[in-house]
Formats: sequence, structure tokens, C-alpha cells
Amino acid sequence: MLKRFLATSLLATAAILPAQAQDPTAEETAQGDVSVTIYQNGQALVQDIRTLNIPRGTTRIEFPDVSAMIRPETLSFNAEGTAIVEQNFDFDLLTPAKLMEKAVGSTVTLVRTNPATGAEVRERAEVLSVVGGVVVRIGDRIEVLRDDGLPVRVVFDEVPSNLRARPTLSVTLNSNRGGNRPASIRYLSPGLDWSSDYVALYDEQADIVDMQGWVTLTNNTGTTFYNADTLLVAGNPNGSGNGPRRDMVRPGTETADRERLGDFYLYPIEGRTTIANAQTKQVSFLDVQGVPARRTYAIGSGWLQSDNDFRPVSSAISFSSSSDGGLGDALPAGTVRFYQRDAQGNPQFIGENQIGHTPMGSMLSLVTGDAFDVFMQAEVEDREVITPAEYERSARYRVYEDGELVREVEVDRTVDYYRTTMRYTFTNAKPEAVTVQLTQGGLDRGWWARDFRIVSEDVEGEQLNYGTRRYQVRVPANGERVVRVTYESRF
Repeated sequence: MLKRFLATSLLATAAILPAQAQDPTAEETAQGDVSVTIYQNGQALVQDIRTLNIPRGTTRIEFPDVSAMIRPETLSFNAEGTAIVEQNFDFDLLTPAKLMEKAVGSTVTLVRTNPATGAEVRERAEVLSVVGGVVVRIGDRIEVLRDDGLPVRVVFDEVPSNLRARPTLSVTLNSNRGGNRPASIRYLSPGLDWSSDYVALYDEQADIVDMQGWVTLTNNTGTTFYNADTLLVAGNPNGSGNGPRRDMVRPGTETADRERLGDFYLYPIEGRTTIANAQTKQVSFLDVQGVPARRTYAIGSGWLQSDNDFRPVSSAISFSSSSDGGLGDALPAGTVRFYQRDAQGNPQFIGENQIGHTPMGSMLSLVTGDAFDVFMQAEVEDREVITPAEYERSARYRVYEDGELVREVEVDRTVDYYRTTMRYTFTNAKPEAVTVQLTQGGLDRGWWARDFRIVSEDVEGEQLNYGTRRYQVRVPANGERVVRVTYESRF
């Protein structure tokens, strides 16, 4: 109730505030030469150089218009001939809620308006409490200000001296001389963040993609940074990582033509820009046309998997970030949204996916959704024991008592060999043939499963590792295809 009530009394509050209580304009701000370095973990490094008249001896200097979320412990101050004695950050900002809190025990004026006549009635009231609502004493009665929508305003006699209209940092200095000189402050602040978004227009007939990359800046620090030199850092300085790269086929080995800082890439914003508080700003950083791309289809199957029904295969768009025939840049983590033109030539949204920080030269295959017309069903068609149980090897177990080895026991292990035939049935309702990448996993179930061989396969596969084999299956237009693979293994 308090929050909504204070919103109705904001008009009167604004009437007593000086002009500086509002967000200052570029001409009014106390900021100097501002540089902002923004990381992708919601944190930024702010550097502000101001020309100040610093007197000789011990003095207190105020820096208004710093981030309202400043981390004071990260502050660094530098001015020639000075040394810091003490620093303070005043973050108790002037708001309607804070005005009411500071008015507890004081007297304010309530202005009630008759909605029928428009007549105003003014009463002096002592603010008793703002916990859970506003409780006031008016004459000899106690009243709770109701949240009933009736026009009511609160008029305050003055602004409390301990409330700041703008976030302010104060520094107590010892200076060995007086006069004007540059003074710089540097600090870390949460509330500034950036992310990458990619807009990709896919041409299926030409097998190319046009891609634009956008940086989205978000400022929730409570402060506007005017005419700032802005630098974006792609990487994870806090070591948190950026999640699994499920759609990166292979990371690249090319160095992008960008400035690097340690293990991070830098993306400067061209020219200076104002990053307004509570604002989202987008800036282009990538615009590439005609990159070779193709639509791919894929599906996986586990060992001895028998599907009860057909499953749709995934549809993906594959392309490269290499300098030769690709996007030619390192890609910061973000969301890639794909569009494709319809018969009338209008771009239509066809899917999106996330990418992690991607080095130049990488091969990507980004899944956009399930294919409408292409399905697959995996089934165990036949499975039989092909050798009788036989002595395989001895297992040696050690027996301990009170922490000491007392004896070793040998136990015979036996295993059976199996011949298993998997049947994969593909269907395609599209008017053109498609190639589906089938990945058979689970071939390394235990140490014994590594001893397997392929007896026969309708499509020659590629062994990716001990546990995974991949097949490229061509499915005819408006038709189906059955692929069988027979394995012999110990599981």
C-alpha cells in the first residue's frame, strides 16, 4: 500500500525538489571524461577524469553522478600532490519512500481533493510510522492513509539534509598545494551489462546466410553516463564459463583481427555514446553478406533403443566463422535468430539458438527446431547370443581386516557374446531428398563393450570414438528408407 500511495503523492514531492533532483542533462552533470568498460557478467569498470579546484591541506571533495551501485571497496582515486584520508559513498537517495521514512516524527501537510468539487482541504499531520503503511496523527486522532484512489498529496517542508538527489562519492584528501588539476576516480559497478544478438537471413535456394550482429547495452546503475568512451569485453573474467557449446561442431583455430586483453576480445563502440539509466541501447558490430550455409538434419539413438513411435529429426543451419568463406570474426556469446523469406519475399522467423564465446574459424550447426516432414524410428530388430557362456577372465579381490590385507580371492567372470541388428526407419514428406545425420551412441557401455565389431551396415558409418558411430542417410523425396546395422559385442 505504501508503494502505491507514494506514487500518488509524487507530484507534490517533485514540487519541492531542486532541478538537480531529476536526472541531470549532459550540461548539468558533474561527470568529466568518462570511460566505461563493460563485461558480460553484469559488471563494469568506470573511469571518470574531472578537473577540480583542490585547496591546500585537508579538504573534502565530492563526486556526484557516480553509479548508484558503486562498489566503494574498488575505488581508486588519483590527483597530483594528494593523498586519500577517507572516502564515503552516500547512497541514501531522494525518493518519495525515503522522504516519508525521514519524515517519521516530523510534521507534513496533507492535501485532500474532493473529486466532485475539486476543493482542497489542507491538514497538518505528524508522521508516526511507515511500516506496512503510513500512520499519521492529525489533531487528536490517529489515521492510516488509505490506498483507496482518492486524490491526496503530501507536502514536505524541506528536503532532509541526509538525502542526496544524485549518487555522490566524497573523498577527504590531504593536498600539498592548491589549484585546479585533473582528478580521476576508477571503480567497479554492477548494473551495467551487455549481450550479443545475431539476426541471420537464410537463403535456402542459394545456400547462403546474411548475418548482422548487435550489441545490447543495459544500464540499471541508477546513473546516466554521458558521452562515454565505451569498450565491451567478450569473455568471463570471473571464471564462471559461458555454458556448454552444444551446437559448435568444432572450435576454430584462427585469431580474430581484434584487440585482445589477456584471454578476452575487445569490442569498442565507435565514437562516444550516452548510456542512459534504465535504458537499453543497441549497436551494430557485425554485418556480413553471402556466407555459405546449409540446412542439416540430425537425430540420435541410444544403445538398444527401441522407439515406440517415430521421432522428428532436428533441423539446423550450419555455417563457419572462419576468415575464408565464413563470418570472419570471433563471436561473443549470444542468441542467433534465423529468418527466411516466404513466397512473397517477406522474412519470417524460423527459429533461434544460443552460442557460447566462439573463436574465429569455428564450424557451427545451430538447431532451429524439429523438422515437420522428416522422422526416424529406431528399433532392435534382432538380438541373439552367438557364443555359449565361457571363461573370460579372473577377477582378483583383496580382503582387508583392521586395515591390513589378509588374503586375495580369485573369482571367475563369464560373459556372453551377442549379435544385435538395429533397424532405423526414416520417412520424408518433403518434395526433395534430404540427408539425415544419425548418431548411434552407447557402444562403450562398460569395459567389455569396447570389444565390438560391425558385421554389416547398409550405410557406411564413421566411428567418432569408442562409444559413438555416425551415419549419413540419404532419404528420398516423398518416401522412406530403412537402414540396418548389425553389431557383435559383449553386451
